[in-house]
Amino acid sequence: MAATVEYKYLDPESLSRLKNLTLAARRVVEGFFAGMHRSPHRGFSVEFAEHREYTPGMDPRHVDWRVYGRRDKLYVKQYEEETNLRCYVLLDKSASMSYKSGAKHTKLEYGSYLAASLAYLMAFQHDSVGLITYDSGVRDMVPPRQGPGHLRALMEKLENTAAGGETSLSATFHELAERIKRRALIVVISDLFDDPEPLIAALKHFRHKKHEVIVLQTLDPAELTFPFDDITRIEDLENHREVTSDPRAFRKAYLEELARFLDKIRAGCLSAQIDYCLADTNEPFATFLGNYLARRQNVRV
Repeated sequence: MAATVEYKYLDPESLSRLKNLTLAARRVVEGFFAGMHRSPHRGFSVEFAEHREYTPGMDPRHVDWRVYGRRDKLYVKQYEEETNLRCYVLLDKSASMSYKSGAKHTKLEYGSYLAASLAYLMAFQHDSVGLITYDSGVRDMVPPRQGPGHLRALMEKLENTAAGGETSLSATFHELAERIKRRALIVVISDLFDDPEPLIAALKHFRHKKHEVIVLQTLDPAELTFPFDDITRIEDLENHREVTSDPRAFRKAYLEELARFLDKIRAGCLSAQIDYCLADTNEPFATFLGNYLARRQNVRV
């Protein structure tokens, strides 16, 4: 599948650096064993869906010999249930995601690049990928499908996604855990600005429903280091409350509270067997994603 320059968040140069990496589900997903993905199901559905080019390792019993006679090339039959992997990319579009200090991108733009790249890689693997955007609730929900037309629809949705209202991560994740019925890979892209305890409980709800979960926490470098020195007016982007103060007076307290917050998120994800990684928007997104996927592929289960 060739990358194209027509989509804002599909960068051909960055995708070329990721082409040898794949997003492998490490736990049981609903669908059939294919490549690196495992499934609890055996056998084939009776509903034919499409042909797929034969590659070594596929069951030769499912080769369509009539197609071979016409095209002189081997294809196997795939059926409606035979999906390697279903993936939902959950992209936070709350107002706080519009923040940008000296970084190249806002958190939402950075997250959109991550979402687009992951969708491209999933499509390249012939897996099904969907997109959900949310702030105080679900705003867009594109179910997982395959094919270039579907990928095009996802890219257009990303390009039309703008930061919205306040965050209600916990309630939204609980709702989605109930709405997503079939086992899937859930990729959460968010700054995770919510109370950590109910947030972790909501992420664990996905795990309770047998989904695999990846959390990519996306933060601006200023949020991580609080570099401000002058008297500053600080505005909450979601509720628009303002505080004017000397940042030097509370930098230490802010950094300590941030460290506690991040520790709670990491520990909660670890206890629930959720993959967690912190993305600094100052780091090129292809570098961050490439390093993460490389580490993930090296994990043995």
